[in-house]
Amino acid sequence: MTVDVRVLADLRPDERVAFFDRDAGIEAVRGDVREIVERVREEGDVAVREFTSEFDAVELGNITITDECERAYDELEETDNELVAAIETAVENVTEFHEAQLPADWREEFSPGRELGRRFRPLERVGVYVPGGSAAYPSSAIMGVVPAVVAGVEHVSVVTPPADELNPATLAAIHAAGADAVYSVGGAQAIAGLAYGTETITRVQKIVGPGNKWVTAAKAEVRGDVEIDFLAGPSEVVVVADSTADPEYVASEVVAQAEHDPNTSVVAVTDDEETAEAITTAIDEQVASREREEVIRAGLENDASGVLLARSMSEAILFTQEYAPEHLSIIAEDDESILERIDSAGSVFLGPTTPVAAGDYASGTNHVLPTNGGAHVTGGLSVETFLRSTTVQRLTPEGLDALGDTITTLADAEGLEAHAASVRRRLEDIDGDRT
Repeated sequence: MTVDVRVLADLRPDERVAFFDRDAGIEAVRGDVREIVERVREEGDVAVREFTSEFDAVELGNITITDECERAYDELEETDNELVAAIETAVENVTEFHEAQLPADWREEFSPGRELGRRFRPLERVGVYVPGGSAAYPSSAIMGVVPAVVAGVEHVSVVTPPADELNPATLAAIHAAGADAVYSVGGAQAIAGLAYGTETITRVQKIVGPGNKWVTAAKAEVRGDVEIDFLAGPSEVVVVADSTADPEYVASEVVAQAEHDPNTSVVAVTDDEETAEAITTAIDEQVASREREEVIRAGLENDASGVLLARSMSEAILFTQEYAPEHLSIIAEDDESILERIDSAGSVFLGPTTPVAAGDYASGTNHVLPTNGGAHVTGGLSVETFLRSTTVQRLTPEGLDALGDTITTLADAEGLEAHAASVRRRLEDIDGDRT
């Protein structure tokens, strides 16, 4: 397979659709997922065990594995201290970044007698989905649990797919991140368990975290009965590069992201033809030496992947803004000015020595991010995801008197006489006190 350079201006309408109308691929499984969700809602643990046996080929013993996570952490401390140190460093950095996001309650007098403010309080119970099974995703555990803990959530539940031998790195990371309860359940049945509760699984107010199309479809199904973060699809990256970019670095970002999933979307866009050709050559050379070569090649063949040549950097920027990528890498001489012109991106990585993998694991930012153009309207997981805000106001007699005519005039205009009366009654007392 050879990656070809495509001229951005020459893309056919159907080719542009492939780039801009990406989806999570959940419609094909919505019917099956609906049945799973309803069964778990009605039958609880019985349905969870049945679906786990059917889909994961695992006969569940204890659904709750909180203690196993602690044991895994303790054992790794003895057998793989380097891994434990890496987990702890990642937890520390992610905690530090998310602590900086904590909003402060505030009150302010905007005019005499009119005090307004806002306060923030955490949710009581949230659920975090951590992909797992035969694979290991300790980073997803850290990214999902830490911001909830920092926000002050009282009870953080984690669900992660079962396996004959659960991955100790994922279990240890869940413990290090601070989860309160951990359940060995995956897929749509895990989302349903969190949404409605079972005999074992605690019902939550909000569910967050990445997963496959079954997990995403289940989140779509339960939305309304429980809050969710967003519907995330396959991973994606856009790398914006100019003539100063090292093609090897650009290629490495494209190849690294394609490693996730055959349905991933990976794009490099540049305004320099020589750089574009060099990027394709570097991609071809790098893919052959990667362990997940087959997955990477499938991702590169995706209709929403490719190396694009723009007529100018402005055209490259317009493409990127419309695309609204989950990950945006800018490897260009004037990266800050390019960033200023792009409003829609989940997470941005500036400069040649800021690989996307840094944000995936340990720089401190969160890697649970919107895909499929979701960055046009929302951001990634953060402390705010787990907070609710309340506005607060206090009017003194002077403050109400100053607003009285405005309030009653608008209430009368809306035909809400009782609203107006609730104000006029107080104004009468205020006037009486003056006399």
